[in-house]
Amino acid sequence: MKVSGAGLCHTDVSVLHGPQRPTPALTLGHETAGTIAAMGSAVTGWSEGDPVLVCLVWACGTCRACLDGRDNVCSTSATAIGTPPCPGLGPAGGMAEYMKAPARHLEPLGTLDPVTAGPLADAGLTPMHAINGARHRLGAHSTALVLGAGGLGHIAVQILKATTDARIVAVDVSRDKLETATLAGADEVLLNGAEVVSGIRELTDGHGVDAAFDFVGSQATLDVAAQSMACDGALRLVGAGGGTVTYPSIPRPRSLAWGVDVRRSYTGTRDDQRQVLHLAQIGSIAVETVLYTLDEGPAAFADLLNGDVTGRAVLVP
Repeated sequence: MKVSGAGLCHTDVSVLHGPQRPTPALTLGHETAGTIAAMGSAVTGWSEGDPVLVCLVWACGTCRACLDGRDNVCSTSATAIGTPPCPGLGPAGGMAEYMKAPARHLEPLGTLDPVTAGPLADAGLTPMHAINGARHRLGAHSTALVLGAGGLGHIAVQILKATTDARIVAVDVSRDKLETATLAGADEVLLNGAEVVSGIRELTDGHGVDAAFDFVGSQATLDVAAQSMACDGALRLVGAGGGTVTYPSIPRPRSLAWGVDVRRSYTGTRDDQRQVLHLAQIGSIAVETVLYTLDEGPAAFADLLNGDVTGRAVLVP
């Protein structure tokens, strides 16, 4: 595949700066779109020049989990902690001029621009899976809280707006990202700080939110989520910021309310991915992108690390 654009994720930053630094041979990039440049002799159903998205989850497709539609926890290809391989986090990814991928892990883009479509493989997929897992708490009279309005969060706001009747409250430390969340469809935005929980409680007449999606995962954001939950709410942990939720058997002050269910939501399924692509193709969601050349990759990493990217950074060869 000739790469058109590869999204840059906080996971890439954590790989670069984490304790397990990558070997020089590792090519990052798990949000990749482009056009088919060449095919193996056994490939059918595709043509050279087709615009495609490379799926994030490279599952076997035949194990019990895959046959149940839970390919994000494929039991054949998964690691010890239950994560199937992802391009750029094992197999060579898309931060390059060309990328090789198994044909079964491609999805057609249709009319979507492959230069900016790559982030749909994670920044679109992951929020969709988290939201699909909390739809039982996203009815017409519900309130959904989105913590972190960055690369994933601004897409989550759009998915919630397009597919639910919930009122959407977005929280972030950046006024620019809150402005993006408003444009994406958030009904209310709050700057994260000492009074944010009381602000959320005020917006919900003291009840709290019915579903919370934390795309940061720091201790500060998880504390806000936990203290903002209504009884019987759904709390979804997506961001890998290292925070912890305390879940006592009996609710105590500043702990979770009765009936709250907590889930660490990981990537998504093929069905989630196709739902995301459909919403993008009909114009219900769009990725806010900042384009960098491949040579500008180090600058893109620095901007993302410093919180200077609104939406998603995309490297363009």
